[in-house]
Amino acid sequence: MYWPNKSKSKKSKIKVPKIEAITKAVTPTSALDISNGLKEALNKGVSEQVSKLTALDGFYKNDLVKISMPEELQRVDASLRKLGMGSLVDDGIKSLNRAAEDAVKGATPIFVTAIKDITISDAKSILLGKENAATTYLQTATDKDLYAKFNPVVQESVGKVGADVLWASIINKYNTIPFILKVNPDITDYVTKKAMDGVFKMIAVEEKNIREKLTSRNSDLLKSVFALQDKK
Repeated sequence: MYWPNKSKSKKSKIKVPKIEAITKAVTPTSALDISNGLKEALNKGVSEQVSKLTALDGFYKNDLVKISMPEELQRVDASLRKLGMGSLVDDGIKSLNRAAEDAVKGATPIFVTAIKDITISDAKSILLGKENAATTYLQTATDKDLYAKFNPVVQESVGKVGADVLWASIINKYNTIPFILKVNPDITDYVTKKAMDGVFKMIAVEEKNIREKLTSRNSDLLKSVFALQDKK
């Protein structure tokens, strides 16, 4: 007569975890989730940091992004002041910053759309990259198109705040100085590039905050995605 093996009988009663539970436990955050998390971080940079640039003195009193005199004129700043043009130069610098503040206010949707449209194929490597890796990616991927859309907005703002007239006066007076190389910088181009640089710098500030401060991760997506970079 055959007697059943009791040990085998007990073994057969061991519960096997459901396959679904195992899969859920080991499945990493998807590339799509990481991409969406990075986009959310960039959008947070626009809403919480770039918005500061649109306020009065948002550029002018922010040393990180303040727009100074064009390079062609910087080397003779002291000479201009000796000629009694100090207040005119100061007003000119302020006007450039006012134009940027006004332009960014009108161009914020451009940056939001750019973030929405980017395709982050290397999402994980960006996530695990430098503290401004997502911002740098956005800048590289959108710089040319953003300039084309942003430049007309800046041109309108330059005229609105009177920066074009003021700088025409400064440049004309500068060009009357004997023995100097005459200049005619494109103020709209200059402000466009400087304003874009300022926007990306401020987005980078928020990206760094999210990477380094748990309190800056104010959504479940940001928490789950950036928890991965905490482990690198």
